[in-house]
Amino acid sequence: METLRDILDGAARGVFPPPDGGLTVVPQMSPRDAGVLSFTAHAVVFLDEDPDWVRAQLARVDCDPLSAPMHPAFLHALLERTGRSAETIDVMLVAAPREGELPLPLREIEDAGHPRVVYALERRDEVRVWETAGGVLVLGRGIGGRLEVSVEVDDAVRGRGLGRQLVDTARYLAGEPVWAQVAPGNARSLRAFQGAGYVPVGGELLMLSSS
Repeated sequence: METLRDILDGAARGVFPPPDGGLTVVPQMSPRDAGVLSFTAHAVVFLDEDPDWVRAQLARVDCDPLSAPMHPAFLHALLERTGRSAETIDVMLVAAPREGELPLPLREIEDAGHPRVVYALERRDEVRVWETAGGVLVLGRGIGGRLEVSVEVDDAVRGRGLGRQLVDTARYLAGEPVWAQVAPGNARSLRAFQGAGYVPVGGELLMLSSS
């Protein structure tokens, strides 16, 4: 049986679910992480729920079938059923690892109480955090055990390319594909990731556990 990780690993290689307007339902890989991934003309729901119930909710959505998996009515049904919450639908991006010297000097933060560490641990495992002048880089394992990156740039140095340098640096720290999630309206961040070689592969809604 195909797993969530199989699907993600395939997408990282450029091999996607068939663009047939279909829906794939797979089990969660951890109690924490559930949600919906939207690829071109195919969606993946990773949720410990009866697949027939999921498909029945999708069939009730009155819109273009290709848009239904990310329609608010369908997502609301999932959230209500599971008692979970959600933040935003994000653009899902991925980049291959790179070799060589780090583009930026980094210092790893080992303080478990650091605000960026605390926040990251709510959503990821095996979290590591580095800082450089004006910015912070975070790597950790998120949905399906994939390696995910997030960065933070100080207001005083925004607009100088540091965000792009940070997400590029993440590729040198990883020996595997690096994933990122960016809100569609955050055009500056999207440009930074794409400028660093990250490729958009779909959309994503992560359903957050209340526990």
